[in-house]
Amino acid sequence: MAGSEAAWQAANAGLQVVIHEMRPKVETFAHRTGNLAEMVCSNSFRSDDHEQNAVGLLHWEMRQAGGIIMEMAAKHRLPAGGALAVDRDPFAESVTAALMAHPNISVSYEEITELPSDGHWIIATGPLTSEGLGKAIQAETGAEALAFFDAIAPIVYFESVNMDVAWMQSRYDKGETEEERTAYLNCPMTKDQYEAFIDALLAADKTEFHEGETAGYFDGCLPIEVMAERGRETLRFGPMKPVGLTNANDPDNKPYAVVQLRRDNALGTLYNIVGFQTKMKYGAQKDVFTMIPGLENAEFARLGGIHRNTFINSPTLLDAEMRLKSRPNIRFAGQITGVEGYVESAAMGLLAGRLAAAEIQGRTVDPIPNTTAMGALVTHISGGAEAKTFQPMNVNFGLFPPLDGMRGGRKGRKERYKGYTDRAKEDFNQWLAAQS
Repeated sequence: MAGSEAAWQAANAGLQVVIHEMRPKVETFAHRTGNLAEMVCSNSFRSDDHEQNAVGLLHWEMRQAGGIIMEMAAKHRLPAGGALAVDRDPFAESVTAALMAHPNISVSYEEITELPSDGHWIIATGPLTSEGLGKAIQAETGAEALAFFDAIAPIVYFESVNMDVAWMQSRYDKGETEEERTAYLNCPMTKDQYEAFIDALLAADKTEFHEGETAGYFDGCLPIEVMAERGRETLRFGPMKPVGLTNANDPDNKPYAVVQLRRDNALGTLYNIVGFQTKMKYGAQKDVFTMIPGLENAEFARLGGIHRNTFINSPTLLDAEMRLKSRPNIRFAGQITGVEGYVESAAMGLLAGRLAAAEIQGRTVDPIPNTTAMGALVTHISGGAEAKTFQPMNVNFGLFPPLDGMRGGRKGRKERYKGYTDRAKEDFNQWLAAQS
């Protein structure tokens, strides 16, 4: 995501850009194709609400800046209530096609294993940086790379779901159209079914880490069994919460818990189980997930999995323009910098591409205001975060400077969030206009 967006922005500024992509020659655990901007976990860019949600605001900023990721997401959007979900394969194919058709962009398919000493580079290798380049980065920074484990949720064939048990509904019927209001597939559980599911989840065989692997988990992508270990009710107040839903097959009985599935492709033939990232072994996944009412005969297009992600300690290594302090010809962008999520990664790529282009062309670009979503993120990773406790971070309003007159929570949350987004939009548009 980040590399694709960085290349698009720099090329549109008039630079000749080469994308170096190791796939499909060198594969990763999570990727299936050689497409650029391939989605490997969820197919969702999360909330598209740009007035009450920080990630929705980030969507808005990227659209204002002519971002390729948001443009193609809009073309391949799937119904998902208030979220921006996409048909993942056509999305990645369209991003790849647009980049390869750009007159200022070429793609070189090979693995980079050393830090380049000359030229201008952006390293946007995501969380699955190859071993060779990872060692080169570690040797340059003189420190162990931080790491965490990330998990992938399973995908189910819709035709194998028992619709006599499951029903279609977005939580709180959210959405402007009937299709959006019925974007999610819901599987209800009674208390006894939920308790049995938790027991099976806790007892299931799970992937064990290799000796010496001490990385933790990112809280935004916890395996479902790790959440269950934190308390038997954790899932019922998390991804399996039953609120805002009425069982169309049994409207008089409120479910004790609900498993939601979100459409994963435009045909509606594939659905991913929301929040069900897992480190269970494949056989155990089938045994446990078919305990879910409605999925008793489920067939899986993809089972879940877990992999080790790496990121650098950006607050100590990067300057305010995302350059490596020890080698200013190299910028970092995306998840390797310690931002978490597709949108955040792409946004940092967008910013890195624009900053690199301005530097090469001798243009002065004012620092992006930290009152914007992009500005808040880059401020966080380039010195705003505490280096000793630095962990991957999604965009959130806690990263924004407080609003005048709204410190201490004296205003309602809805009013505060609207204040953040209104201020951000004004400041972002002024920042963009100053570059034209």
